Amino acid sequence: MGSTIDETTDDTAIEKEVLGWLEFGEAARHLARDVAHSDFDPEVVIAIARGGLLLAGAIAYALDIKSCGALNVEFYSGVNERLPAPIMLPPMLDEPSLAGKRVLLVDDVSDSGRTLAMVVDLLGAAGADVRSVCLYTKPGTVKEPDFTWRRTSRWIAFPWSSLPPVTVED
Repeated sequence: MGSTIDETTDDTAIEKEVLGWLEFGEAARHLARDVAHSDFDPEVVIAIARGGLLLAGAIAYALDIKSCGALNVEFYSGVNERLPAPIMLPPMLDEPSLAGKRVLLVDDVSDSGRTLAMVVDLLGAAGADVRSVCLYTKPGTVKEPDFTWRRTSRWIAFPWSSLPPVTVED
């Protein structure tokens, strides 16, 4: 299991679960095995960017699926800070090309579940048969993914987003 740390910011303690790169690789293989052993045989892997990009690539390689894409959705603006609703950002996915396809939708976490629900509905409306996979699922999510690796109520520090952005000064 990922390690936990307590971080204090603005006099508020935030308990975090820290996922490392090696554990991420093991989790991706675990999820790929779960999909492979299910009755769902995906033809296309779609990531919810940005958080789902690395997991989607790892799962696509593990399942030997070469048809991949991404949808850009913004909902979080910071630690425990959300926009009023998830919004789609360009570039947009070619949704009509997914009609009749078996799509595996991938994201890092189903927290509120609102992003996952929105994208599952969008792809379903485009005629895709959709199943979803997330590394983490939080209690109270409105959309349970079909496949999940772990459940937690903590804030998750992912290896790809735990450090601040690189700047010219770095």
